[in-house]
Amino acid sequence: MTSPPRPRQPRREPRRQHSTTSTPVFAGVDTHKELHVAAVIDATETVLGTRSFPTTRQGYNQLLAWVRSHGDLVRVGVEGTGSYGAGLTRHLAKADITILEVDRPDRSDRRRKGKDDDLDAISAARAALHQRRTTVPKSRDGAVEALRILRVTRANAVRERRAALQLLRMSIVSAPDELREQVRHLTRMQLIRTVAAWRPDVSNAADPPTAYRVSLKSLARRYLELSDEIADLDELINPIVEALAPQLLARTGIGIEVAGQLLVTAGDNPDRMTSEAAFAMLCGVAPLPASSGMTQRHRLNRGGDRQANRALHLAAISRLRLDPRTKAYVAKKTAQGHSKMEILRCLKRYLAREVYFLLNPGQPAPAKPHTRRRPAAA
Repeated sequence: MTSPPRPRQPRREPRRQHSTTSTPVFAGVDTHKELHVAAVIDATETVLGTRSFPTTRQGYNQLLAWVRSHGDLVRVGVEGTGSYGAGLTRHLAKADITILEVDRPDRSDRRRKGKDDDLDAISAARAALHQRRTTVPKSRDGAVEALRILRVTRANAVRERRAALQLLRMSIVSAPDELREQVRHLTRMQLIRTVAAWRPDVSNAADPPTAYRVSLKSLARRYLELSDEIADLDELINPIVEALAPQLLARTGIGIEVAGQLLVTAGDNPDRMTSEAAFAMLCGVAPLPASSGMTQRHRLNRGGDRQANRALHLAAISRLRLDPRTKAYVAKKTAQGHSKMEILRCLKRYLAREVYFLLNPGQPAPAKPHTRRRPAAA
């Protein structure tokens, strides 16, 4: 029987001089499942101490009290605010602490300095100090967070249903001939309902045909149960999306699936994204410069939220079929010699701009670029 991990002993902290003024300090937290490692630095990057705390409510209180004992807390950099650091992030937000989500440490630093929880916490604190490799985390306290977890559950059910159907069809391929002939020409739902209604004699499970019948029936019933689960989740998801983003659903090519994913990507606080360019980068549709010397070009962005990228791709494909303005744009770009994939990338970039301003109605629309008139020919 393994004992729970014990909090590590803190490093020896430098003696602090007592003064009448409070010193501004910055904290960083390297989050884990059972323990969080925190570090505190001052404005000169001097490490004031590191310590680990359990991932409980009492541990969060102890962490905050310990950090504040070093001075006036300005910002906290937290790794993994959406996973292991979610509980700590909520606790700090309730205490009105400024939180920044810190990206993983730079690989070159790890090669030079090594990997250690204390070093990662110190690196997070320095990132919070300089606001480098940081973003504003999602608040995760509203209807969008509820939508996210429902969508995650639905996506898992869809994957499991697809796997059950694939295994069912693969099993039929190798089934005995007399059994395979019964279901060879059935459609998908006819196959599922027929197999689910079988009543094999389980007392003779050692017989291969009987074992096939038992297995196929189990897979078919699993498919039907998952279909019911998906339908139940859809009844919960659809009203949430309709209430949160009617302006998105009113646009051509954007339905419940696309709007739901874009809402989840933006989060409960979409104003955390400072511009439509930042949202495009988050969705992975902002082209990256790849110029060198006399060659001026951009390359495909393979980063960002790939699910949001997929949602914008689906919307762009729908507009290619349904929207007259999009059809005219594609015809113009095609005449200019652009490929279909290049045109799709442009459409996704324009869609990201449109979605950003729909999610942030208070943001001013971008000004149209000023075009200088050419002088008339003499």
